[in-house]
Amino acid sequence: MVRPVTDDHVRIRKTTVTLADGRELMYFGEIPERPADYPDLRQLDAVHVQSQARWDRLLGEWVVIASHRQDRTFQPADDQCPLCPSTAGSRTEIPAPEYEVVAFENRFPTLKTAETDAGGGDDGHAAGRNPAAGTGPPPAGPGNLLASRPAAGRCEVVCFSQRHTDSFADLSPGQAATVMAAWADRSAGLARLPGVEQVYCFENRGAEIGVTLSHPHGQIYAYPYITPRTDRMLASCASYRRETGNNLFDDLLAAEEADSSRIVVRGSHWTAFVPYAAHWPYEVHMYPRRRVTGLVALAGAARAEFCELYLDLLRRFDRLFDRPAPYISAWHQAPVRRGGDDFALHLELFTVMRAPGKLKYLAGSESGMGAFANDISPEAAAGRLRQLG
Repeated sequence: MVRPVTDDHVRIRKTTVTLADGRELMYFGEIPERPADYPDLRQLDAVHVQSQARWDRLLGEWVVIASHRQDRTFQPADDQCPLCPSTAGSRTEIPAPEYEVVAFENRFPTLKTAETDAGGGDDGHAAGRNPAAGTGPPPAGPGNLLASRPAAGRCEVVCFSQRHTDSFADLSPGQAATVMAAWADRSAGLARLPGVEQVYCFENRGAEIGVTLSHPHGQIYAYPYITPRTDRMLASCASYRRETGNNLFDDLLAAEEADSSRIVVRGSHWTAFVPYAAHWPYEVHMYPRRRVTGLVALAGAARAEFCELYLDLLRRFDRLFDRPAPYISAWHQAPVRRGGDDFALHLELFTVMRAPGKLKYLAGSESGMGAFANDISPEAAAGRLRQLG
């Protein structure tokens, strides 16, 4: 199936194909001209996922047990990378000989994919799915202390480039715009799945983060519950609204802009700043200056400016340590059915490095108690990042 992905200024071609084991793969961009002409010629067994969501009664949050992921691909040789384009001598996850951006169902997912199409066809609806058996916490009581349910949802991989040695920072603004279009398309498609409560686009980069594949790529999780971090943000927003009548995200952005000491870069549509209470030594949040709930709602001009500013930020991060910085880049969007009036789309970018050759370890206080302490003042971190522009 070929259809356009359109925003205010960008029209991106999307082609959907089926891999040998039945998983869905989507090409975004103009090359190859006819990607559906390249079938997946591998002999693959069907994917069997036995993920289970277990309720932590003490902390009030879901934990997914996904033991099948122990056997996932781990740091293969460059010439055996499963995210490179296929060649006559090497069949990979991407059957075509070239591509711009690709998204596909993960072969080793944390969450179990429903047996149906999540592509969001022309009618805009997903059909034939069985919703997850409830999304909230199990009822209280001694009989539910060890509660669990299948961890339904969907996990996708997004390849940013066919070039194995590139990183996101090596992309052009136009290439980054194609990635943005893929993120928005998949966010919309996955949010339509019954039982999905939250869609999360993110990138892990660097061995220090724990990546198992070095090819430039990110992931998208469609959760059957609202994640603990987002749930806390929603609670803070609701409390702030009750106490002040204002939106917490709007007021936080206004306070950071008024102070200005932690702003790294500011454009017409976005502000990037080190937050006042940063958890990580180098951590930057990017807020659109007009609040929207998710990627789909971003106007074309805001998308275009994001690409320019984000690439600039990533390159500043790489100059921090005279080597590619290991980082996590996380898109925070409003959940599917909650927070639409208060939540604000924003991106959080942070590195686990605190100095050349020195990691910020999550040791006793952070890992044991969830109580962060930062080794670098946010003002100093912002000053350093401004210098590296």
